[in-house]
Amino acid sequence: MLADNLAQVQKNIEEACLAVGRDPSEVTLVAVSKTKPVEMLKEAYDAGARVFGENKVQEIMDKYDQLPGDVAWHMIGHLQRNKVKYIVDKAAMIHSVDSLRLAETIEQEAAKKNVRVPILAEVNVAEEESKFGLKVDEVLPFLEEVSKLPHLEVRGLMTIAPFVDNPEDNREIFHKLKELSVDIAEKNINNITMSVLSMGMTGDYQVAVQEGATMVRVGTGIFGERDYSRQD
Repeated sequence: MLADNLAQVQKNIEEACLAVGRDPSEVTLVAVSKTKPVEMLKEAYDAGARVFGENKVQEIMDKYDQLPGDVAWHMIGHLQRNKVKYIVDKAAMIHSVDSLRLAETIEQEAAKKNVRVPILAEVNVAEEESKFGLKVDEVLPFLEEVSKLPHLEVRGLMTIAPFVDNPEDNREIFHKLKELSVDIAEKNINNITMSVLSMGMTGDYQVAVQEGATMVRVGTGIFGERDYSRQD
């Protein structure tokens, strides 16, 4: 079942790419495994998943040693500064950097462990009050400051689009983030690349891919809804 779900998501990504003339190899599927037991992650791993996204630091720490070493753990949830030290050498990428204070904390902890941390700037394109993230006009000044931090590698941008019934309603959000990434790339800021666009979730990832996503974060589409009735 899970393997079938994973294969279907990959197929949908391929079809979305082909519809707009993109190479499917440009898109990385992040299997969002938050709240899911390790057994399900192992099943996804056996089916080919290698990149897992978690919302909580504690879950990365709990699961990190229980899966093979070639798994890439992505921190996709809001990151508190007092938790940075626990995952700075475990996360292959932090998607949710949305303040200079957080970036500076990552820099400090990365320096202690002598690692460089790939990060994405989280952008609240829709300016939803309930969401974290920088406003579009705050991104460039933010990146100009972050570019000075030697243990951080800015790889691109991330957004969490609104929950909508019709994925087409989010197309403009994804288009705006893509345009922003192109504008920033043209500035040629030192230590800043725009190779990653993390956008699109279970309900709208195909539209996100058509608009340029290089990473999509899919949880329910792979693992299914969380079943609270299970007793085992």
